[in-house]
Amino acid sequence: MIKMNLLQAVNNALDIAMAENDKVICFGEDVGSFGGVFRATSHLQERYGRERCFNTPLVEQGIIGFANGLAAQGSVPVAEIQFADYIFPAFDQIVNESAKFRYRSGNLFNVGGLTIRTPYGGGIAGGLYHSQSPEAYFAHTPGLKVVVPRNPHQAKGLLLAAIRDPNPVIFFEPKRIYRASVGMVPEEDYQLPLGEAEVVREGSDITLLAWGAQMKIIEKAADMAESEGVSCELIDLRSIVPWDADRVAASVKKTGRLLITHEAPLTGGFAGEVAATIQQRCFLHLESPISRVAGLDTPYPLAHEKEYIPDHLKVYEALMASVKF
Repeated sequence: MIKMNLLQAVNNALDIAMAENDKVICFGEDVGSFGGVFRATSHLQERYGRERCFNTPLVEQGIIGFANGLAAQGSVPVAEIQFADYIFPAFDQIVNESAKFRYRSGNLFNVGGLTIRTPYGGGIAGGLYHSQSPEAYFAHTPGLKVVVPRNPHQAKGLLLAAIRDPNPVIFFEPKRIYRASVGMVPEEDYQLPLGEAEVVREGSDITLLAWGAQMKIIEKAADMAESEGVSCELIDLRSIVPWDADRVAASVKKTGRLLITHEAPLTGGFAGEVAATIQQRCFLHLESPISRVAGLDTPYPLAHEKEYIPDHLKVYEALMASVKF
């Protein structure tokens, strides 16, 4: 085991994947000698050469179109979109090409080796173009997997699993905890399963569900609630698509309550999908309405970022209201 932050864990996973398989290729804006804007690809060009780790033009649609072509011919591309906010020029390539390549050919060809890495979310005073959380857009697209780690151990194991998965995967990295999240990580190669949620803390009164950086938020809220005698069960969803409805439903049948939080705006956020499914599966077990604590239905504000982010105080207030319903 070695202490790493989340960024170092991402870098370590890429290093292992590239060392193991010479078909793994990393590319994106400034990922070469510069190591990426957050330094996630530091030293990879030095180790594996410009042919396997290189800069691209500032054209996101071109990055993913190029990645689709490489994957279709047997390479294992790991394409970086520098900020998740800039993934939208590539939306057509991801939704209409990456996700449907296998389907439209009747499995004669596919781009299953494709992984798209991108930092998402707020908390860095990045304003409206460097703070968005667009995971719900891609959750609506059959043919993609969508994964979000919460800490260094998760980041390494899930990224290695994503790179080796036979389906295109979008890997959202919570940038506000890139350096803040530090933990012990195995030095050796390992994978964590995609599509399985993790019960981080067991409890009996309410289930708190989140992913990525919001896990820290629900941990702080749960600590506050437990000082008031409220027992919280914490679940990290980890995979948005596919998501682990069985594990979440089992928890809610035990606690009778559910609160979901994410940074993305409330309307159309993935919490709505979770809430609808759990309401259907757990209706007779619910003691109170399912709660959602999310970002606001506005463009992401710079000056009022603290008001926008669903913090531990908002989560605490909502979970206590649910328990006292």
